[in-house]
Amino acid sequence: MKARILSGVQPTGQLHIGNYLGALKNWAEMQREYESIFCIVDLHAITVYQNPEELRGKILETAALFIAAGIDPEQSSIVVQSSVPGHAELAWLLTCVTPLGWLYRMTQFKARSEKQETIGDGILQYPVLMAADILIYQASIVPVGEDQSQHLELARDIAQRFNSMYGETFVMPATHLPTVGARIMGLDDPTQKMSKSTVGSGHAIALLDDPGIIQKKIARATTDSKPAIDL
Repeated sequence: MKARILSGVQPTGQLHIGNYLGALKNWAEMQREYESIFCIVDLHAITVYQNPEELRGKILETAALFIAAGIDPEQSSIVVQSSVPGHAELAWLLTCVTPLGWLYRMTQFKARSEKQETIGDGILQYPVLMAADILIYQASIVPVGEDQSQHLELARDIAQRFNSMYGETFVMPATHLPTVGARIMGLDDPTQKMSKSTVGSGHAIALLDDPGIIQKKIARATTDSKPAIDL
């Protein structure tokens, strides 16, 4: 029996080459070896305001890009998070056993709360929903980027706590970090990782950019003044 993997992407912004090299390309390769579930995590997306009509369109666009990147629906399951009520239902059960202090320690929450005067509770509870996404499918391997590794550690802690309280229920998921493409840096700021939310600024090359736009973005990319290439 194959081990099961699960990973996901929010249907917001524009998927870019960093997402392809760090996630989608790896998923397409891993699906041959593992039972694979890839989620379009729209419930995570609405932790900040999303236009409902635009979000519906982005869900379809993201599914199409999954397939275009090599994810085969005959080999893998592509799941829209909100279409499976169990994600939200399990998230509530896990919320009830998760100490609040664990959530306040999450670095992403601390970083965002420091930048914003007010912040929705969804941002705080985001890692619990992520734990539910993983545990509901009993995924044993979870491909994630470095920025999500702390959340996966929390998912294991939550699973262990639940198991100790109610008996062995959940599999302990293992982290799988990409060996190639883990940190594709922005074209306009090589100290920052490419972001889906700022693609139009010349920060990243979107998968749906036409060749002319790509050429302009590369031509305007920030470079250093060194006379040689450092490898």
